[in-house]
Amino acid sequence: MRIIAAALLLAFSCLAADELAPQISTVTPRVAKPGDTVTVTGVSLGENLVEEVYLSDHKFDMKVKVLEQSPKVIKFRVPPFAKGRMQLLMLMKAVKDDDPKLLELPAYLLIEEISTEITQVQTPEKGKKSKQQEQQK
Repeated sequence: MRIIAAALLLAFSCLAADELAPQISTVTPRVAKPGDTVTVTGVSLGENLVEEVYLSDHKFDMKVKVLEQSPKVIKFRVPPFAKGRMQLLMLMKAVKDDDPKLLELPAYLLIEEISTEITQVQTPEKGKKSKQQEQQK
């Protein structure tokens, strides 16, 4: 009887712990540029559980600016120097005497570099005057 009670207690404590762990269902957009806003939806994403959000390329972890946070949604801005395939990390708040834990989530974001487009400037053909030249006369 004691063994069954202990097993049930262990099972219930595991279920309660799983409810606290953040779970992500969507990340939109999947491809972003620095400065873009990204929306993460899921469960257990509230301020009482998630302290900070990071993007990681597994060499460097970048803290992101969280714009909005609720139990089901986190919106953040992509940092200016982020590029490539980045994984989402969340720093969990410390529970009781435990240290805060950094949780690697199975969510990735592709960050493209901001490109500078150079457009061709049209010059007037020989013998033809531009509108600006005609207006000056």
